[in-house]
Amino acid sequence: MRLKTAYTIPDIPHAEHPRPQAERKHWLCLNGTWKLQKLDIQKNVAFDGEILVPFSPETLNSGLDEDFVLQSGETLVYTRSFTLDNSLLLGVTLLHFGAVDSVCEVYCNGEKVGKHRGGFTPFTMDITHVVKSGENQLKIVCADEATRDHGARGKQSDNRGGIWYTPQSGIWQTVWIESMPKNYIRDLRITPNAENKTVRISSLSQGETQTITVYDGEKTILQAEYEKEITLSYDFTLWSPENPKLYDFTITNQSGDEVKSYFGVRSFGKTHDKNGIARLTLNGKPYFFNGVLDQGYWSDGMLTYPCDEAAIDELQMLKDMGFNTVRKHIKLEPMRWYYHCDRLGLVVWQDFVNGGGEYKFTHVAAFPFLGFHHRDDDYRYFARENEGGRYEFMQMTDEIIDNLYNVVSIGVWVPFNEGWGQFDSAKITEYVREKDPTRIIDSVSGWHDQGVDKTELRSLHTYYTPLKVPKDSRPVVLSEFGGYSMKCEGHVFDESKEFGYKKFNDPEKLATALGVLYRQKLLPLIKKGLCGCIYTQVSDVEEEINGLVTYDRKVIKIPVKIMRAINDDIAAEANKVE
Repeated sequence: MRLKTAYTIPDIPHAEHPRPQAERKHWLCLNGTWKLQKLDIQKNVAFDGEILVPFSPETLNSGLDEDFVLQSGETLVYTRSFTLDNSLLLGVTLLHFGAVDSVCEVYCNGEKVGKHRGGFTPFTMDITHVVKSGENQLKIVCADEATRDHGARGKQSDNRGGIWYTPQSGIWQTVWIESMPKNYIRDLRITPNAENKTVRISSLSQGETQTITVYDGEKTILQAEYEKEITLSYDFTLWSPENPKLYDFTITNQSGDEVKSYFGVRSFGKTHDKNGIARLTLNGKPYFFNGVLDQGYWSDGMLTYPCDEAAIDELQMLKDMGFNTVRKHIKLEPMRWYYHCDRLGLVVWQDFVNGGGEYKFTHVAAFPFLGFHHRDDDYRYFARENEGGRYEFMQMTDEIIDNLYNVVSIGVWVPFNEGWGQFDSAKITEYVREKDPTRIIDSVSGWHDQGVDKTELRSLHTYYTPLKVPKDSRPVVLSEFGGYSMKCEGHVFDESKEFGYKKFNDPEKLATALGVLYRQKLLPLIKKGLCGCIYTQVSDVEEEINGLVTYDRKVIKIPVKIMRAINDDIAAEANKVE
C-alpha cells in the first residue's frame, strides 16, 4: 500500500537552487509537469499522460497510477517546452540532471545533445549550440535495465521484499538550466586543513584572474586574487557536529561570471590513543561517530524525498536525538541534502551504489556469518563476471568523488557493503585514496574483509551475535547493528509482511531494549576500541519495519528525549578517550 507523508507537494517541486556550493544568478528550474509516454518493446504507446518531475512514475507523488511498472525492453519518453530569455543565453547554456535511472538520451530542439548511463549520479550537457531565445523543446528517452544488466541499482529489485525494494525508473532528481559567459568558472575544488586552519581553493577560468571573497556572516574577512589555486589562511573556527561553522564565499572572474559557495574547515583521520588503541579522529582528536543508517526511501516518493522541508525535518530530528553521523546507504542524495548535513552538523558516511549479478545469500551472508571470507578477485563468486558492470562501477566511483568532494560533512567513503557486487576492493581502496586522501575509506563494510594491510577500517555488522571489538591494528567500527522493529498499524507498507532483526509490539519495551543495547552492550566497547556505531535505521522502508520512524514519517517510534538521553550517555563515555 502506498502511503502519503504529511508534506504538500507544490506545482514545481524542489524549486530551490540544486547546488548550494556552486550557485549562479542565472538559472531555471525545469521541474513540474511534463508529458510522459511509455513505449512497449514494439515501440507502441502503452501509456500517454502527464507526470510531476522529479518524481519517478512508480511513485505516489508522480501523479500516475499505482500499478505503473516499466518492464524490460520498455522505454520512457519525457517531453516539455521551456522558454528562455537573454539572461539564459549569456554565452554558455548548460542542462543539468540530478539523476535519471538508469540510461537516457537527451534531445533539445530535435537534436541529440548527449546520453548518460548510471542511475544515481548527476550529469551535465552543453546545449549552447541548440537553444534559442523563446520557446524550446526538450525530450528525454529513458530505459532502465539496471536490475537486469549488472548496472548500479542499489536496493532496487524486480523481486522486491525484505531488504530489497520496489524498483523505480526515469527522472528522480531536479532538472535545471543555467547560463554563464563563455569563459566561466569551472572545476571548483575545496580542500580544508584543520591542522593548519587553511583551505585550498582551486578553479579554472581559462587564464583569467579570479577574485575570491570570504564572509563570516555578513562580514568580509578575506579577499584575494588568483588564477588556478589559492590557499587561504585565517583563524578559522573548525567545523564539527557540535559547532557546524560554515563560511560563505564568492568567486568572480574578469568575464563577469560569479559563483557563490561555502566551505567548512575540518579534517578526518586516524591516530592511537594513550593506550595504543587505533582511533578515528575529527580535527586531529579522537572522535566517536555515533550514527544511524539512512536508506533514503520515502513512502510517496521512494528515492526522492517530498520536499526540502522533509529532508530538513528528518535530519534535525536525528540531531535532536543526539546522533552526530548518518550513513547514507547504497544511494546518493541531491546536493541540497548534503548542504543540510553541512549546516546542521551531521557527519556523512557515504556508500557507493552496488551492482553486479544475482546475489547468492550463502556467499554474501551465510558464509561470512560463519566466519568464512572470500577473495574478491574471484569475480564469479561475487557475481561480478560482467566486465561492463565493473567498468560502470569504476566510472561511477569517479563521478561520486568528483561531485561530492567539496561536501564538508562527508567523512567516510564506503565502496562495498556486505559483498554485494564486491570486487578488487584493495585496488579500489587505493584508487579512492589517490583521488581523495582527505577522508577515511570503509572498503568492505560488514563482511569479506581483505586484510589488515589492504583496508583502512575493521568494519563489522552485528545483528544476532553479541557485540564485541576484535583486536586489530585498524580502527574498529560497528557499521551496522540494532535493527529493532515495531509495527505501527495504519503506517505500514504491507500489513501481512514485516522484516526486522528483533521484534517488539510495545513502544515502552522497544525504548527499554534500545537503552539496554546502547548502555549495557555498546558503551563498554568504546574503552576497548570501538570508534563508531551505525544503528539500523532511520525509517521503515516497505516491509522493513525497523526504523526509528514509520515509512510515512508520521510516527516517531522512539521519543526524541529518550533517544537523546541514551546518546548523551554514549557521548559522555566517548569524551573520556584521550
